[in-house]
Amino acid sequence: MYNFMYSIPTKIAFGKENITRLPNFVKEFGEKVLLVYGGGSIKKNGIYDTVVNLLKDNEIKYVELSGVEPNPRISTVRRGVELCRKENVEVVLPIGGGSTIDCAKAIAAAYYYDKDAWDIVLNDSLITKALPIISILTLAATGSEMDIFSVISNEETKDKIGIGSEHLFPKYSIMIPEYTYSVPKYQTAAGTADIMSHIFEVYLNGREAPEIQKGFMESMLKTCIKYGPIACKEPENYEARANLMWTSSWAINGFISCGNEAPWPCHAMEHQLSAYYDVTHGHGLAILTPVWMEYILNEKTVEMFAEYGKNVFEIDKNLDAMEIAKQAIEKTKEVYRTMELSDTLRSIGINTKENFEAMAKKAALDGLENCNIPLKQKDIIEIYNRCF
Repeated sequence: MYNFMYSIPTKIAFGKENITRLPNFVKEFGEKVLLVYGGGSIKKNGIYDTVVNLLKDNEIKYVELSGVEPNPRISTVRRGVELCRKENVEVVLPIGGGSTIDCAKAIAAAYYYDKDAWDIVLNDSLITKALPIISILTLAATGSEMDIFSVISNEETKDKIGIGSEHLFPKYSIMIPEYTYSVPKYQTAAGTADIMSHIFEVYLNGREAPEIQKGFMESMLKTCIKYGPIACKEPENYEARANLMWTSSWAINGFISCGNEAPWPCHAMEHQLSAYYDVTHGHGLAILTPVWMEYILNEKTVEMFAEYGKNVFEIDKNLDAMEIAKQAIEKTKEVYRTMELSDTLRSIGINTKENFEAMAKKAALDGLENCNIPLKQKDIIEIYNRCF
C-alpha cells in the first residue's frame, strides 16, 4: 500500500426530506445562485419547481444556465462564467447528473481565472479557487457529486479532458433516490455501466489493493450487478435506485484508490469516443470494457480475473483459473446485455474506423504504457477494431 492523503469535505444530505435544507446550505455561502441544468426533464418531473420555490420563499435570487450537454462543452462553461460575473453569482447549484455537475464545477473554477476557461482544462494546476458548489443529483453514474473531478469536451478540437482539483469538491450534495425515478431505462443502464467501470479501473489495475478496499469494491460490483437490471425494469424501485445512487458516489470518491492509484485505460479510450462521436459515456464503457478484459487476459492477469469471478459472480472455485476468468468476462457481458446495452461501436452510430488512429494517439497520452498490461497506440487501435 502506497502513502496517501484522504479527505472528503463534501457533506451528503441523503433522502427526500433533505431538499428542504437547501436554502440553509445556500445561505452559508451567499444569496445569489446560478442554477445549472440540462434539458426540460427536471421541469417535467417537478424538481425544478421544488428548487425554485424554495429559493423564492427564502429570498434567494437566482439566474439560470440551461441546456448543458450530455458531454458538457467548453462553450457552455464559458457562457456560465460570463453569466456568473455579470450577475455577481455567489453559489453554483447544478441540478442533474454528472454532466451538469461537471459543467458547474468548471464554471465555478473558471470564474476566478482571468483568461480562457479551456486553459484550466488543459492545466488544472491553474485552479486556485472555486465558487461554492451545491449539487442536487438526479442520475446515478459519474460520482461527480462527491469527488474532485470534472470532464469537459472541446467541440472544436475534439478533445475530452478530465480535470481534478481539491477546490472542485461540492460543499453539499443532496441525494434523493426518488429524483432518479424518471431516468430512462437506457440512461439507467449506461449509468450503471459507468459506476462499474470506475470500480474496474481500480479493481483490475494489477496492483495489490488493501483487503478493506478489495472487499468494498467486490461489494459495490455485486450491488451494481443486482440493482442495475432491477432499476431498468422497475424505475420506481426505491431500494434499487438508492443503492445505485450511493454506490456511484463511493465508486469514485477516492476511497478505493487510496494507496492503489494507476492509469484508467477504459476511460482514456472512451473519452475519445465521446470527443469524436459524442456518444453516451457509460454505453461506450460497456462496449470497451469486456473487450479490454479479453485483450489483457493472459497468464500474468488470469488470477486477477479469476478472483473477480469467484468473489463477485461466485463461479465454482474448483475450475481452472483461466476458465473462471473467461466465465467472469462473459458474465460481465451478460449484465450489460440484461440492461439492453449493445456491444459494438457500430450499434451506437460509429460507422467508420477513420478516426481510430488519432483517437488512440490521444488515449495513449493518459499514461497507458504504465498499466499492468501496457497499452501502446497499436494496442488501443486493436481494441477499437475489436469493438467495431
